[in-house]
Amino acid sequence: MTISYSLELPTHRVEAVEEFVSAKAISEIARTAEASGFRAVHVTDHPAPDAKWLDHGGHHALDPFVALSFAAAATTDVKLLTNVYIAAYRNPVLGAKSIQSLAVLSGDRLILGTAAGYLKPEFRALGIDFDNRGALLDEALDVLDKVLGGDDIAYEGSSFSSRGVRLRPLPTTPPPVWVGGNSRPAVRRAVSRAAGWAPFNTFGYAAASRTAEISTLEELEAAIAWATKYAAEIGRTEPLDICFSAGNLLDDSRSADERHATIARLEAAGVTWLTIAPSGETRAEVIDHARAFAEEFIAG
Repeated sequence: MTISYSLELPTHRVEAVEEFVSAKAISEIARTAEASGFRAVHVTDHPAPDAKWLDHGGHHALDPFVALSFAAAATTDVKLLTNVYIAAYRNPVLGAKSIQSLAVLSGDRLILGTAAGYLKPEFRALGIDFDNRGALLDEALDVLDKVLGGDDIAYEGSSFSSRGVRLRPLPTTPPPVWVGGNSRPAVRRAVSRAAGWAPFNTFGYAAASRTAEISTLEELEAAIAWATKYAAEIGRTEPLDICFSAGNLLDDSRSADERHATIARLEAAGVTWLTIAPSGETRAEVIDHARAFAEEFIAG
């Protein structure tokens, strides 16, 4: 199966708001992605990043559903990917309402990438129990399954109680869920209850992001092999999308031949999606680099 590509909407680039964090920027980059052959555009989720993290390499983010709604309005077919949405940050019913709203208004184009999260001060700022984040993600996925299945939700959660909650209208097709993270719990969660798994290049910061190290192709291949073994153990038979955030493995400093070889190896390992974040000091440069990448690696 040929790899599909998602283009980053660089809404974290708050040093140049008009260039990257505006309705015009989101619309223009999203339209470029669609016209160039990218299957999706994506954003991340950081509602309350702390200053220490921001000052040491962290980044801002718009609300993912608001940002992607602007991309949806400017396009027709391109998928809208949360890469990734931290479900534990929000009440599960409120989160499900945002997911349902974007899925319906975009014509079923949402792909919900989600994960347990890792930024402890952000959890604290939002009043969420960091140590319970995995269970909170499972709880949110339980509620989402029921809501998007059309059920009236009676659910006793860890911090909420719902009785007969009903969300309408329903998406024609519920959005596929991809679970992000490199850890064994993340892999098990993805394989046992999701349509896909979203590992990422840790750039040597695995400890800071509280997950397993994946910064080489060998480490990714080993992780995919473990996921495949676990899928067989639990009897999973349906395919598992694997969306890899490759980072510097595909950046412009590498030759086209080297990047083609890397992509071929990723495809052979079972990767089905790659996220791409073109460099550029201006929106025009980012768009030019996105088009150049598409012409070299997607058009053929």
